[in-house]
Amino acid sequence: MSSSSSSSSSFVKNPGGIIKCKAAVAWGAGEAMRIEEVEVSPPLPSELRIKVFSTSLCRSDVTAWLSNAQPPLFPRIFGHEASGIVESVGEGVTEFVQGDHVLTLFIGECMSCKHCVSTKKTNICQQLGLERKGVMHTDQTTRFFIKGKPVFHYCAVSSFSEYTVVHSGCAVKISKDAPLDKVCLLSCGTAAGLGAAWNVADVSKGSTVAIFGLGTVGLSVAQGAKIRGASRIIGVDTNPEKNEKAKAFGVTDFINPNELEGTVQQVIKQMTDGGADYSFECIGDTEMVTTALQSCCDGWGVTVTLGVPKTKPEVTAHYGLLITGRTLRGSLFGGWKPKSDLPSLIDMYLKDEIMVDDLITHNLPFEDINTAFDLMVAGKCLRCVIHMSN
Repeated sequence: MSSSSSSSSSFVKNPGGIIKCKAAVAWGAGEAMRIEEVEVSPPLPSELRIKVFSTSLCRSDVTAWLSNAQPPLFPRIFGHEASGIVESVGEGVTEFVQGDHVLTLFIGECMSCKHCVSTKKTNICQQLGLERKGVMHTDQTTRFFIKGKPVFHYCAVSSFSEYTVVHSGCAVKISKDAPLDKVCLLSCGTAAGLGAAWNVADVSKGSTVAIFGLGTVGLSVAQGAKIRGASRIIGVDTNPEKNEKAKAFGVTDFINPNELEGTVQQVIKQMTDGGADYSFECIGDTEMVTTALQSCCDGWGVTVTLGVPKTKPEVTAHYGLLITGRTLRGSLFGGWKPKSDLPSLIDMYLKDEIMVDDLITHNLPFEDINTAFDLMVAGKCLRCVIHMSN
């Protein structure tokens, strides 16, 4: 597949009208996706309609798909890590025109609220932050329908559809030199890991780092720490096959908890003369957050949690871990202000300064999207890139 070969000539010639296209629809928690014909409404003011080019499966898609959260948000179209081409724009949108190449953003940036105008205090926009209700930010309704019945969105993106509608603040224009079937990973997982190392933890040269979970996010943390000059990067994972892959991203030591006589935190403390300078929880296991804290050194140890928990969302830790100087920080999208900062990551990718392609372990056609879910659940992939059929 050509990396970014697509043109406006392949668009559905229906600007401003309803588009009928294929989408992978989840009808219930854990149920296989069904490829359905959906109607995609035209963009309202401040919105874009995007022809999705490539979309990769993120662990958080799987977590939400398996969730029995109440009220149930089904039928639903998942997917949020995607690249595409603008098909049409709503009233008042001047930043984008038809044919622009874009990445979708699961958290947006309005550029004007108190949070957006803050320098580095936060990247969570007050207007376009994480959307959890399965609707559009604009008017709290959906743009997807099947035979007139509404279908819920996911993370204000829903990229498992040949066309989708997003708020203009939830997309960023990128260089047309960037291969759309690769850089889609920068709209979530890879950027999240790099940012956790650079923006949230601010890893320093010569420091020691422990990373719990060596999936796409964990490996991206590792390369971020390597680029910053960390002297020792310890990767923790129960899958021994991750060992060799991790070395390419900067991991110097690999620990499999299933092969230890003591605890992980005891081993890391022994390896690092009392604890790592930084630790990162990239699994989505709140009990592992405590382990990561215990693996940090007294005085200045920083633990960053990135994973989305599948169960037990509450974090518990003995106060002594914090009163002795450790810091626990949360990270959403690595602290990047998405519209402001992502173009610089694209530039780094085009200059071969960051690794993205090596995180793609599978390329699948849209019709095989359930295979991507099976591979992710079985722990047999890093990122599956799904190539749309239109």
